[in-house]
Amino acid sequence: MKAGVVHAKNDIRYEKIEKPVPKAGQVLIKVKYTGICGSDVPRVNGDACHFFPNVLGHEFSGTVEKVGEGVTSLAAGDRVAGVPLVPCMECEDCQKGNYSLCKHYSFIGSREFGSFAEYVVVPEKNAVKFEDTVSFEQGAFFEPATVALHGLNRVDYRAGECVAILGGGTIGLFTAQWAKIFGAKKVVVFDINNERLELAKKLGADEGINTLDEDFMEKAMALTDGKGYGYIYETAGVTTTMKYAFQLAANKAGVCFIGTPTRELSFSVDEWENINRKEFTLTGSWMSYSAPFPGKEWVLTAHYFRTGQLKFDESLIFRKMPLSKIDEAFEMYKTPGTVKGKILIDSEE
Repeated sequence: MKAGVVHAKNDIRYEKIEKPVPKAGQVLIKVKYTGICGSDVPRVNGDACHFFPNVLGHEFSGTVEKVGEGVTSLAAGDRVAGVPLVPCMECEDCQKGNYSLCKHYSFIGSREFGSFAEYVVVPEKNAVKFEDTVSFEQGAFFEPATVALHGLNRVDYRAGECVAILGGGTIGLFTAQWAKIFGAKKVVVFDINNERLELAKKLGADEGINTLDEDFMEKAMALTDGKGYGYIYETAGVTTTMKYAFQLAANKAGVCFIGTPTRELSFSVDEWENINRKEFTLTGSWMSYSAPFPGKEWVLTAHYFRTGQLKFDESLIFRKMPLSKIDEAFEMYKTPGTVKGKILIDSEE
């Protein structure tokens, strides 16, 4: 089969490799689309790849081509989304259902060969079936949608509150939608790109605020009658937006950092004192799993995509590119601001 193989930093090649064969308990998936995740970029353009040669790709959809011995929940022809985490199922965290915290896990598309290929093999539980009414493009967005839902529930989320989403990227836009689905009084998305803010409103957000505006904080607080936001989700992993979360939080708020920071950050005494004075709860979120594996995040994503309540818009996709051009796709990320949205790699073109 053909695959996009990483051989070294800045060296990803479209080449022929051996097609995998499903073992007992595994399924072979013919890949349709794979989204390029932000975590893939430093593995190709930086030094974050675990080993060479490697095949990345973990946000994927496709059809079951063949099942291994003992597989009963899937059959050839089923449309599926890939679940990348492969927990050990034996450690204390796994026994508690905290699969994201497993210290002995594998991961499809980083620690073992992934979906930047024509075919990928995964364990039976790592393929989530979806209906014919759900597109393969949507299937490739299951993983980021589940990350958003996992983050939403990392605080004691309840309906009826104003919710702030810091960052209008893919995960931010899905977090905004989940907040609405589960009863937010008002959802406000914050970003520096007006196009993303308009897309946020198209997908159901009540307001979009550009943080480059000098008076954005006053506008944001006015939308809550000065009380602040009951829930704040930071999805960009940027120091500035992390600090905004402390300002926007209402008394007794729930604050969750879903975004992964890439730089050292520090808070002034006055900034940090917001935790004390407002008594808000601050937590983080990692991946997207719960018991029974892979969890309600994946079951609900399949359900709400099917019902249409979890909206999908082509504007979420920046570009579709064939697997044969995967090197060109990663080259785009070397120029900041070029990629605005998700690049989907098409393994069938």
